[in-house]
Amino acid sequence: MVGISPTVAQIRNRNWLQLPPGQHGTGAPKFGIGHCTIGITTPNFLYGFGSGMISVMATLTGRIPGDNGPMRFSQRTNWDMEENELARAHRRRLAAGLPIADLTASNPTRCGFAYDPGLLEALTDARALDYDPQPRGLLSAREAVCAYYAGHGVALTPAQIFLTTSTSEAYSFLFRLLCDPGSEILIAQPGYPLFDFLAVLDDVKLKAAPLVYDHGWQIDSEGFRRAITLETRAIVLVHPNNPTGHFTKPWEVEELVRLCREFDLALIVDEVFLDYSFGGAGKSFAAGLEGIAVFVVSGLSKIAGLPQMKAAWIVAAVQEAYTELDRLEVIADTFLSMNAPVQCAMPAWLEGREAIQRQIRARVRANLDELDRQLAQLPEVSRLEVEGGWYAVLRIPALAPDEQTVLALLERGVWVHPGYFFGMAESGWLVVSLLGPEQEFSAGIARLVDYLRKPR
Repeated sequence: MVGISPTVAQIRNRNWLQLPPGQHGTGAPKFGIGHCTIGITTPNFLYGFGSGMISVMATLTGRIPGDNGPMRFSQRTNWDMEENELARAHRRRLAAGLPIADLTASNPTRCGFAYDPGLLEALTDARALDYDPQPRGLLSAREAVCAYYAGHGVALTPAQIFLTTSTSEAYSFLFRLLCDPGSEILIAQPGYPLFDFLAVLDDVKLKAAPLVYDHGWQIDSEGFRRAITLETRAIVLVHPNNPTGHFTKPWEVEELVRLCREFDLALIVDEVFLDYSFGGAGKSFAAGLEGIAVFVVSGLSKIAGLPQMKAAWIVAAVQEAYTELDRLEVIADTFLSMNAPVQCAMPAWLEGREAIQRQIRARVRANLDELDRQLAQLPEVSRLEVEGGWYAVLRIPALAPDEQTVLALLERGVWVHPGYFFGMAESGWLVVSLLGPEQEFSAGIARLVDYLRKPR
């Protein structure tokens, strides 16, 4: 059974269907937290002595040591797992074998792209038979990451690169590096909902900092300033943003640098969509910014269209003392999470990335053009400006909650994201992926337009 709150894996696969209204946005997810139990252990208790201690345990926890009561779990994982209406409707339609035009598709391996038939040969490198535990990752893989950034005009050294199995793990490493329990991370909204789960699991708090739309998306610098407290440790940007497709502009960078310097904050920048721009190449933050610590996260999931290979990294763009690098190395050394075959394959996969990127850019461009062509029939619906990535945000008449609109579209065989999944208002916003096969995308948008055109 799928639950009401999305798992990390479901979010990565863009299966948002478990997230109901009221459980979105930033900060710790709004789950009900049960009564906190306390366990006490003493040497006497460990050896079976002290009936008084057993009474204390029973009083505090409601359990007698040795009984078969329910397992006690961390409160950070006390999520509501009940299936909601959207999840149930989607599951039933799939089970019935009814067609669905999936306008949420985000897994490139299932969108009909042609991958190099020899791509997996890179995993047979004999060097992977040797166990060489390097906290930052194998030198050859880190050199390949440096070569990737050289293509973006940024000169890096392998010492600045830390390999991870995912950008989620990269975030977790950085949250542990920068934060104590209860520390706050500022994150731009609208934004990707996975951060909520990462923050809870790493005992940090998220605070929303607004993006506003005025002839294009932009940060609200005063809104960012108001969100900063004494507990704030870092600002997180996604560049370009997911789902708005907003690239951070030079004037916005200046504002962010000013805030980071004033409040002694680090800047974490997610660049997974950097190579997917609609108008010229996006500029990487990996070169760093004077006077502040910048950490860039990215990986092969989008760059090479290989989410299943679990290969990502952190670029530590620090210009002062290298204390950050030493501390980060200890964290990485504690986990040593990336396997040797993937590290050995990374140079080949990064070098061959253009073949899949070319296909993805062509698909996304074609679907965006088709979306605009069909929306021209519907002046009451607008497609907001997008500069990069592979999503589009639609502003629709706020006549009903978006959940109701999504359910109605599902009944017509179309599956879309409600805007509230990304922290937008609960009415008036839809988000569509531009990654799916062109014929399926066109048919889905046609049904969406037909539904929104009819008076309700």
